[in-house]
Amino acid sequence: MKVTIDTASCSGHARCAAAAAQLFRLDDDGYALPIDGEIPEELQQAAYEGESACPERAITVQ
Repeated sequence: MKVTIDTASCSGHARCAAAAAQLFRLDDDGYALPIDGEIPEELQQAAYEGESACPERAITVQ
């Protein structure tokens, strides 16, 4: 599983990090940082929660 963040669409609401702080990191301005590599099995539910929490739909879980 991979998580893609469309940084151009991210508005810095930080809801992804609020929903799944163990997976989503934010920059100093509150924008989600890209996630490299495969998501470990134990964080896959967190990935879906972060995706659902994004009002801009800037997060895609594949």
